[in-house]
Amino acid sequence: MEVFLAHPGGPFFVKRDDCWSLPNGEIEPGEDMLATALREFHEEVGIRIDPQSQFIELGSIRQKGGKIVHAWGVEKDCPPPATCPSNTFAMEWPPRSGRVRHFPEVDQARYFPLAEARKKMKDSQVPLLERLAAALGFSA
Repeated sequence: MEVFLAHPGGPFFVKRDDCWSLPNGEIEPGEDMLATALREFHEEVGIRIDPQSQFIELGSIRQKGGKIVHAWGVEKDCPPPATCPSNTFAMEWPPRSGRVRHFPEVDQARYFPLAEARKKMKDSQVPLLERLAAALGFSA
């Protein structure tokens, strides 16, 4: 089993390999949580998932910064994108330079074997991976 993860863009994560995560984002007012997940997945990695697919609901977790992430698993055979057409964010960089630069929310995305994904994921998201593995009969 392989898991699709995204690496955050921006200067703080350039040399970090322990912060991969499930693509995720903010729920718009009145938006369904699964619809949000599908929209954000497409915006961050450029892959569309059919909303009629069979999803495995994985529940939610609270990340260290307080953000709540709701997740679903789905089987999808697709090549990882060569580049991620991710949204961007602006921040002053270098700090106190007065220059504002734009960075991608996601700078790369790819599949990892289950054991490797567990090591690379943000600690707070590992329970989602464990729930997926359990639902599919794998050991995380």
